[in-house]
Amino acid sequence: MFSKSCQYAIQAVLHIGLKDRGKAPVSVKSICEEQNIPTHFLSKILQLLVKQKILSSIKGPHGGFMLSKSIHQFKLIEIVELIDGSEIFNQCGIGLKRCSDETPCPVHHVFKKVKNQIKSILTDKTLDQLCNEIHEGKTNLILFPKN
Repeated sequence: MFSKSCQYAIQAVLHIGLKDRGKAPVSVKSICEEQNIPTHFLSKILQLLVKQKILSSIKGPHGGFMLSKSIHQFKLIEIVELIDGSEIFNQCGIGLKRCSDETPCPVHHVFKKVKNQIKSILTDKTLDQLCNEIHEGKTNLILFPKN
């Protein structure tokens, strides 16, 4: 559903949120290594997030990226809307130009429910709640576990 840029941005922000609740700088290198994200690609995404004041950055050998606001206020919908826009929640699930409640495609009603649920999760849950679920072992952020 989300572009690769948006997926990487969400993974990076979750990763940053997990490290000292987003208050300590996290290097691009550590995010890329732990999430298996191409460095050049993620660097551009993180620069955009800094420019839009979602993240802040500190230069230097002990620098990195941190959240610009409290982990308790941060919602992932901000990233999705910035990178992919909010239109993704209104698009047809199979790409038809004319798809609506009045003229639904074959998957319209099911997709509408799923998209609304995803949007609700991204809007209602804070980054703090999502990070707590990871810390409690209810969910994970490890894409490629180290052996």
